[in-house]
Amino acid sequence: MLTLVTENAELRAQLAEVQDQCVELAVDAGELHAEVEALRRELARMRADRSI
Repeated sequence: MLTLVTENAELRAQLAEVQDQCVELAVDAGELHAEVEALRRELARMRADRSI
């Protein structure tokens, strides 16, 4: 029984760590998305300026 309790605790700790990593990944993805959108706007502006 003690083995199961220990394994359960270890698995819960691993789960908590992976959940933290998922949150960090989501934040990074959001930042990258915002950067890509800004670059797209800049590219569109540069193309429009070049057309004039």
